[in-house]
Amino acid sequence: MKADIHPNYSETTITCACGKVYHTRSTRRDIKVGICAACHPFFTGEQKFVDTAGRIEKFARRYGTVARRK
Repeated sequence: MKADIHPNYSETTITCACGKVYHTRSTRRDIKVGICAACHPFFTGEQKFVDTAGRIEKFARRYGTVARRK
């Protein structure tokens, strides 16, 4: 390998918004993420239902109905 062309690969901590901390190695220092395996719904088994009917009604109230072109 060529000398002095590779980035510094050192130990770092990855911190999630839920508070879970992972220790690993990376070229970046102190990485912060919004979601991890400890709090992601796929891994925890929790399902968050989105009120799609309410969102559609809110959109319709805000923008109204669109007239069709002829």
